[in-house]
Amino acid sequence: MAFNKYHKRGKESKMVYIRAKKIKGDQYLYLVKSVWDKQRNTSKQEIVKYLGKASEVVRDDIPPDYRENPKILSFLAAHNPEDVKKREDAMKKSKEQLYKKFIQGDVRTSLKVYEDFVKLFSSSAFFDKILRPVMYQIGDEWATNKISIAAEHVASNVAQALVKIIMDRNQTDSSKKKVLICVPQGEEHRLGCDVLETFLSTKGFRVFNLANSAPNESVLSYIETSKPDVVFVSITLEDSIKAGQRLVKKIAESYELPIFVGGFALQNEKTPKFDGTVLKDIELEKLPRIIKAA
Repeated sequence: MAFNKYHKRGKESKMVYIRAKKIKGDQYLYLVKSVWDKQRNTSKQEIVKYLGKASEVVRDDIPPDYRENPKILSFLAAHNPEDVKKREDAMKKSKEQLYKKFIQGDVRTSLKVYEDFVKLFSSSAFFDKILRPVMYQIGDEWATNKISIAAEHVASNVAQALVKIIMDRNQTDSSKKKVLICVPQGEEHRLGCDVLETFLSTKGFRVFNLANSAPNESVLSYIETSKPDVVFVSITLEDSIKAGQRLVKKIAESYELPIFVGGFALQNEKTPKFDGTVLKDIELEKLPRIIKAA
């Protein structure tokens, strides 16, 4: 276990650790901090961020406030023996290549980027650390007029095609809980739903992907028919937040189901309120445990 003391905002000082936990033979890392509990007159640990599987964690997974700390970097190097630089370079190269091929509309080479990446990392790492930040970058560049709406549409279509290929390759028999994924009425972006479907399907969940924008009554009717154990609502556009709030409220009023809400629209500092649980910037690997506990 690595201990690291750092200074932030002048005189404020806390102890920060990277904690390793072994699960089924694999090491998983957590960034935690020690804070003083005045009531109990002792220190306690708080998790800052779940980092992921030790062999896949790289510097960019560390929050910026702690990213340059030499002891934290040394800890990562110890859990990524001798090839930490190789993994860092692979992450950066994969993001640059995928962005370029998405903009160019090149599905075949995008698939090659994925295949090369999973030789070093997992499929879930590809979705979390490569595909998601690339699509966020494309969305930001479209919103700020750095790329055209045509380029954004081309990139989204290639991304959806890539996700479909990955899903077909990794499909498994479904024996776990049933999961319904949907979007609010008027939300036309389905990539988040497709990524979620692909990942959960490979983990054995039976997934109903209602990504096409549908009236709230249709979503409720489908819930009645499919009887899912969990509902996920994906929101990409900020303009769809209010519609998402209405949809989640109707589901909560009609069914006693765990409802989780996530997506690019909810990544801002101020999180809108929903009649469900907002999952903000959650790694895909954590979702099976969240679903199981729901």
